Amino acid sequence: MFDIEYKGGNGVVITTPKVQLVVDPRLSLVGLKDLSVKDAVEVATEPRFVVNDEAAKLQIEGPGEYEIGEVSIQGIKATRHIDTEADEQISTMYRIGVGDVRIAVLGNVASKLSDEQLEDIGVIDILIIPVGGNGYTLDAVSAATIVRQVEPHVVIPVHYADNALKYEVPQDDVERFAKELAAAVEDASPKYKVKSTASIPQALTLVKLARN
Repeated sequence: MFDIEYKGGNGVVITTPKVQLVVDPRLSLVGLKDLSVKDAVEVATEPRFVVNDEAAKLQIEGPGEYEIGEVSIQGIKATRHIDTEADEQISTMYRIGVGDVRIAVLGNVASKLSDEQLEDIGVIDILIIPVGGNGYTLDAVSAATIVRQVEPHVVIPVHYADNALKYEVPQDDVERFAKELAAAVEDASPKYKVKSTASIPQALTLVKLARN
């Protein structure tokens, strides 16, 4: 049905037979080449992560509802991890439906979701969440707390320590999050392939994707 690749930072590519979604493609911020969004849907959790390529099929960088091919996308306002409740909400979480599989992409959000946000996210099969911590993203403890709020079947951690990347602050290893979550671990590198809803594990599973 579709597959998920991890590209570093918050960069993720979701590929279906009819459309490709490129999440947070501006990887030059962490010392990598920006992801191509040509003929793809560019999805940004923050304005600074966009590349604004006119060759993109569609550009999404904020709240709203979108449909393209077999994919539905809902953007939900959120507070960034480094901001306070008094600051403007410039981050966007996404609920993405591919057929009957539901994916949530959170980005660098604050450490607890509100009841309203949880209601908007709804029932989720796969949660993609940053875990590197150290004041820049969710850390292992706060990411695990959000996982327990959302209650997905599969968790894909992103934005963790990688010697090839130039993060603004050091990031924790993904193993720290795995230990905190205490869930079954599946190594699906380089791609996590979802063939059908039935192929998604029912027990909470952490899927480790090496940067591809």
